Amino acid sequence: MMKRVLVRVMHRLQLPESWIIFFIVGIIMMTFPFLNIFNKPVTIFGFPLMFIYLTVGWAFSIFVIYLFMKAFTSHDPASNEKKEI
Repeated sequence: MMKRVLVRVMHRLQLPESWIIFFIVGIIMMTFPFLNIFNKPVTIFGFPLMFIYLTVGWAFSIFVIYLFMKAFTSHDPASNEKKEI
């Protein structure tokens, strides 16, 4: 079950549309409305909310890039070749 889900996720990450969607989401995360939401005088464990938002967003974007590269390198180009009958 878990392997089937992993295969489907890796296949979806190979699609150019998913690359564009994650790029747009990353740009939207850095726009004024989202930064303004987290620009509050609130601290969590002594860290400002803006610092946590930027740090978690940065770590998440690195993780997404890692998944894209893993999906890209696990792609077998020989499987896409048309087989002659």
